[in-house]
Amino acid sequence: MAHLLLLTRDTAISADILPALGLLSHQVSVAAAEAASLVNADPDVVLFDARLDLVGARNFCRTLHAAGSHLPVLLIVTEGGLAALSPDWAPQDFVLVTAGPAEVEARIRLLAAGDDSDDVIRAGRVEIDEAAYAARLDGNRLDLTYTEFELLKYFAAHPGRVFSREQLLSEVWGYDYFGGTRTVDVHVRRLRAKLGDADSLIGTVRNVGYRFDAR
Repeated sequence: MAHLLLLTRDTAISADILPALGLLSHQVSVAAAEAASLVNADPDVVLFDARLDLVGARNFCRTLHAAGSHLPVLLIVTEGGLAALSPDWAPQDFVLVTAGPAEVEARIRLLAAGDDSDDVIRAGRVEIDEAAYAARLDGNRLDLTYTEFELLKYFAAHPGRVFSREQLLSEVWGYDYFGGTRTVDVHVRRLRAKLGDADSLIGTVRNVGYRFDAR
């Protein structure tokens, strides 16, 4: 269980700001959305409510970066706010307010674990940064769902190996998943679409399954 510090200008409870938090077991403290709230605070991850305060989020991230702080910051944004995000803000990661508990949990867990070069998987044109929960193709970040990210990460970690649909279900979705293998085909198709002209990186092995070709 991580200690989370949620910085916001909203008086609502944390589960109203990021609904998925209400389904997780982390300890959440709420404070004003300003750098001064970090004084005497020792959170594992800072969540900044940027839904209606993009300027404040930008200034907060820049202030921490300029101070040399390595405190992990997760911005909570709306889909409309994504267009305003810029690398010079220097946030560690962001999450949409509509994200499900599995995705929020994964992002918090990776941020709380800290940044480590061993968390970066490189396979040809693809780079998977587990700490930042980011996937890049030729240096450009891919907009992936939680399951698409996990699927691409698994492929990239095992280039050249052939996996059956049943293997992918057990390794990526987990043994407690009761869906059929058709789910794998659907997600592979969506993932290929997001890879664009690099869709051939995920090859189909007839009557067997799929293979990642790290060219």
